[in-house]
Formats: sequence, C-alpha cells, structure tokens
Amino acid sequence: YTKESGSNFYYSFLFLPQHRREAMYTIYAFCKMVDSAVDEPAPGSHPMEEVRKWRQELTATYQGHPTQPVTMSLAAHLQTFDIPESLLQELITGVEMDLTINRFPTFADLYQYCYRVASVVGLICLKIFQTQSPAAEDYAVNLGLAFQLTNILRDLKGDAEQNRIYLPLEDLQRFGYSEEALLHQQVSPALVELVKFECERAHTYYQQAQAILEALPPSDRKSLVVAEIMRGVYSRILKQLEDQHYQVFGPRIRVAPI
Repeated sequence: YTKESGSNFYYSFLFLPQHRREAMYTIYAFCKMVDSAVDEPAPGSHPMEEVRKWRQELTATYQGHPTQPVTMSLAAHLQTFDIPESLLQELITGVEMDLTINRFPTFADLYQYCYRVASVVGLICLKIFQTQSPAAEDYAVNLGLAFQLTNILRDLKGDAEQNRIYLPLEDLQRFGYSEEALLHQQVSPALVELVKFECERAHTYYQQAQAILEALPPSDRKSLVVAEIMRGVYSRILKQLEDQHYQVFGPRIRVAPI
C-alpha cells in the first residue's frame, strides 16, 4: 500500500498540523525503506537479509539505539504518539510475504496479507491522528483492505508480468478463469465477471468504513480528514476501472493528485 501512494500521500499530509505531518512523513520514509529492500534490492544484496536487518534496527530503535538516519528521526515520533513496535513489525511481516508468496489460495489468505501491508498502516496513522473512539480501528482496518484490493485490481497486469497473482485462486476457479489466462493477459467474459466481483468486494469495505466513520464522534471524524482524502483518491481509481468496463490489461490507471 505504502509504495503505491507516493504523491497522493504527500499532498494529503499537507492538511495535517506540522508535528503530525512530520511524523507521517517519517513513518512513510521508513515504510519505503523496507519496501525498497524487497522490491528494489541493491546489487549483491539479499532481500530477506535486508528485511531482517530492518527488523533488528526497529527493535534497537525502540530500545533507544537507532543507527540509521530514518530511524533516528523515527524514534521521537514513536514515543510522542505511542506507536507500538508490534504494528511496525507486523507491517514488515507483510512486506516480507512478497519474498516467499506469489499466490493466495483463498480470500482468507489474501485478507491476512492486506491487513498487514495496508490495514496496519491505517492503525499506525490512527496513533498519529490521535483518534479516541475504539471504533476508529475498525474504520482503519476496513479502509486499508479497500485500498489494497483497489491496488491489486489496478496492478493486475504488472503483477502478472512478474508471475504474481494476488486475486484468490478460489475466485479464479469460481469464475472459470485460469492462472494461465491471467498470466497471458487473456480477455474473456470470465475475466470481466471476476474483476467485477472483486470490485464489488472492494466497495463493500469502502462502504463499511463509511458507515463506521458516520458513527464516530465529530472530533474523530475531523482527525480522519487525511484518510478521507485518500479514500476519495482510491475510490476514483476503482470507479475508473469500472467505467472502462473492467479492462485491467490496458494502461495502468492513474488519477491526478488531490
């Protein structure tokens, strides 16, 4: 999720007070460093080893001994906003999954991945936004799932070119669309029905997040303005996919920053 959000994140953060904005930029920078260890490894480096080093660095940071510029900046924010190490470690676990997993047999399997790489980011953001209602956590979880499902649909083509299929294999089987067809980017009525189903699933999570938001205290709703800006951006991506009749093998969908 973090690696998909670059410029949109940047612009949405501008709506935050400075101390929160700086915390968000630092968290984002840390996430990008971990992402890059997996997606853009330096020549001669071993991604799994790099991820292990970041785990150790994070633990050292929580113990008061950061050694990297990004974690030196991160340390004060972790304390100020009471961000637990367990959340960031779970995010690293999600990123690490991309090193060993390129298929998800069931939606339950995909849910766990989406929770780790997207919903956990939302839960970290709640700490910085300083929401008060416990229900805000359900909002963050649902919205994170919606965002990641949207990313998966938008990136179906690029992921297939890397031999990655994030859509649950049980869904492909249900609609009669094979792994081979997806990897070869074959367009068919079965593909359209599959993508339509996945879009509707994403909408369900957007709608659940919206329902929770509307029940939150006004102070929490105000604190979630950045999340709502991002929801607008990602909803537009999903709508554009639907407007182009679920054609996922064309140019990658892009929307203008807010």
